[in-house]
Order: sequence, then C-alpha cells, then structure tokens
Amino acid sequence: MNRLSALVIAGFIALGPAQAAVEKIVPDQQTMVEFSYAPLIKKVAPAVVNIYTKRIIRQSRQSPFSGSIFEQFFGDRFSFGSPEERVQSALGSGVIVGADGVVVTNRHVIAGADEIIVALSDRRQFKAEVILEDERSDLAVLRINTKGELLPTLAFRDSDSVEVGDIVFAIGNPFGVGQTVTSGIVSGVAVSDIGVSYYESFIQTDAAINPGNSGGALVGLDGTLFGINTVILSRSGGSHGVGFAIPSNLVARVVESALTDGKIIRPWFGASGQTVTSDIAESLGLDRPRGVMLNAVHDKGPADRAGLEVGDVILTLMGRDITDPKALASRLAAQPVGGNAEVVVLRGDDQMTMQVPLEAAPEDPPANETTLDAAHPLGGATIANLSPALAEELQLPTMTKGVIVKDIVRGSKAHRFRLRPGDIIAKVNDRNLGSVAEMDAYWGSYDDEIRVTIMRGGRTLSARIQ
Repeated sequence: MNRLSALVIAGFIALGPAQAAVEKIVPDQQTMVEFSYAPLIKKVAPAVVNIYTKRIIRQSRQSPFSGSIFEQFFGDRFSFGSPEERVQSALGSGVIVGADGVVVTNRHVIAGADEIIVALSDRRQFKAEVILEDERSDLAVLRINTKGELLPTLAFRDSDSVEVGDIVFAIGNPFGVGQTVTSGIVSGVAVSDIGVSYYESFIQTDAAINPGNSGGALVGLDGTLFGINTVILSRSGGSHGVGFAIPSNLVARVVESALTDGKIIRPWFGASGQTVTSDIAESLGLDRPRGVMLNAVHDKGPADRAGLEVGDVILTLMGRDITDPKALASRLAAQPVGGNAEVVVLRGDDQMTMQVPLEAAPEDPPANETTLDAAHPLGGATIANLSPALAEELQLPTMTKGVIVKDIVRGSKAHRFRLRPGDIIAKVNDRNLGSVAEMDAYWGSYDDEIRVTIMRGGRTLSARIQ
C-alpha cells in the first residue's frame, strides 16, 4: 500500500461519531499531487478525427424585377445569366474504427456534402468516401485511402456494461477550434424519447459537448469507445451539461453492416406497442410503470410465431429492461439477423420467457409497382403494395399497411389531386386497403363519389373524388 492510499484509508477510519480531527499533511512527494488523465488521452486522441464538409448551393441570379409587381405575374423567368454558386461549409468529428481507414461519424455531419475531408490529429488531411449512411440511427461510415498505412483505432466497449457514474471523456472538434477533450460522468443510460432519431437509447453525459463535437468519441477510463456524441439539449446552442451519445453496440452493428453487406439489414419484430403509463400499470396490477404493451401483432411475423399476443407486456429483451417502444426498437437494431432474442413477457398474472426469431422484414406482399393510367381518377400516380420490407426501406414503421405512392407525374390527375410521393392510401370508402389489387377492385365498385383516406407524415387526411 503506498503512502497516499494509507492517508486516504486513514482519513476514512478517522471519521467516526466523534468526528475526530484529521491531521493535515503537506505532500512531500511529486506523485502525491500529480494525478492526470494525460497518458490515457495521448493513447486515444489520435483515433479521433476532424471532419470538414463542403456543399455547393446553386441558385438563380436575382431578377432586376425582384420584389416588384412584375415578379408576381411572371415569376423568375426574367432571371439573368447562369445560376450563382456558393459553398456551404460545415464541421464535425469522427472516430477511426478500422486501421485501414474506416471512420464512423454522425450522418447529419456529412449529409448532402459534395466533398468530405478527414483531418487526423497530426494535421494530415484525406478525402473521404461514404460507405454507408443510416438516417434512422444518424450514423455514417466513411473510408479514407491511407495507402496501406495502419491508423490508430478505438475499440468498441459493450455499451450494455456502461453505468451511471462512469467517468467519460468527450473528444471532438467543438466550434472548429481543433481537437478538444472534456470530462464528466455518465448521467443516464438507455435514455429515449428525445425526439431526434428513430432509434433512441442514448448514453447521457455531463461532459461538455458543443457544436462540432457531433460524431466524436465518448471514451471511458479503459480507453474504449462508449459511444458517438450526437446531440445536446440546449437553449443557447452551447453545452448545458446534457449531452447524448449513440451507444457503441448500435454503432458497431452499423459499421459491421457497412463493411459486410454494404447496407443494413435489421431484425423485424413484427409487433408494435405503447409505453406502459402509470394508469396502464395500475390496471395491470404492476408495482410501477415498466415495459411495452403490444397493441398489434403482425400475422405470421416473428412475434406471432413466438407466441406473443396483443395485450402482452414486454418487460425485458436480451436480459435488459424495456422502457418504451423506442428502447425496444433500438435494442433490436443492435442485434444481427439470425438466431433468437429472449423476451420476458407479462400476460395477466403470468410472467413467461419467449424466443423471438431475429429475421429480416419480408417483402410480402410483393411490391407489384403499378402506374395508374390517365383514365384512372388518380392517373399519373405510381403505387405499390406496402410490405414490411418496403416500409423499412422507406423509413416507415414496419407495421404500416396500405398502398404506398412512390411517384407522381407532374400535371396529372394525381398531381392536381395533391397526392404526394410517400402518401399511404389506407382506405377507399372506409374499406381498409391492403394491396394494389384491392384498390382496383374497390375503385371499380363505385360509380359515384369516392372517399379516400390518406396517411401522410403521421397525419390522417380524408378527401373526396367525384
């Protein structure tokens, strides 16, 4: 035991009911006062990079009649010359996770960029290509050509082992001032319902994260990657001690998908549910609100085949507590396709364990993509059957049913009807619509007015066609 340890222990022993005075000793050795994280930061910082992006914005030259009555009648047809171009720059951070030049960052850091530059900690710069962008997780995987040189990397930590109170360091490029390190602790785990991405099960930290830190590393005392810093809660735009990182398990899954399949194939649960509120918990006889109560189960989907039913409450998945639907979706998204996921379910007074197959969303029914001819009341629209696979591709909830509008011919009947790509035709004259064939059949059975129910961006719209 060294002298410092003895002093610390002695200090605790001396504290008793009588609160005896502890003798204060002036440090007489350099090692007694020198505590630093510098050796750790020197080891991990070279694996964190700065990312600079450029995007060319093209816009028409301003008309001399801009703002006048002529513009109201003639629009911008009197704009002169070729379109003006301006360069929009942005900055962020990234983490080297492959020694051959594989870098992971936030998708929002590089989205829409015409040029991406990765700057290493030694100030060398490389042009980067995008291997994979994943909007749902807000992650992107890049590659730089190192010409065979191996780069320093950060190893992934099992983010399920991260606990509140763990000391962490946020490394990135805030405000473009260069690589910066801030420290703090993990102040929350599995934090969801923030409203910034589809998959939300964040690690929360009070380590300062500022604009430009996005895509940077959240590192633990063991030098491993806890997560990718992605968002802050702030009223001023600066750090208020509430920052969030995407957990490393989800990051690792996206990186693995990028390097193997070149795309992400996620497990499909085949069920949807709602957060168990205090009222629901009381009605179910639960001691506290917890879990997700299923309100829909897809026929013959993985959940259905595992024996799950509407009304079941999912308490845990893979041994981890489930607090809400986003937490359930995030934990599933971190799993590879293949094998089973163990879920603990409450049904009535019984608690049971079930095995749900981890499999990709099926293309059932097949898309049957069809362009409606000019004689059709919605002529000019290209529609398709909405299968779980297509819903996943279009970033829609995989339980969504109906006919999806994929394209619209400008000036067509569908265009004049104000139908939009991405609209889901859910009902025709109050009859649920499940396929393109059903839409044709329903449409042909009515000679008079037709009522159409459309789902758009979470809203339900109704319209009439004469």
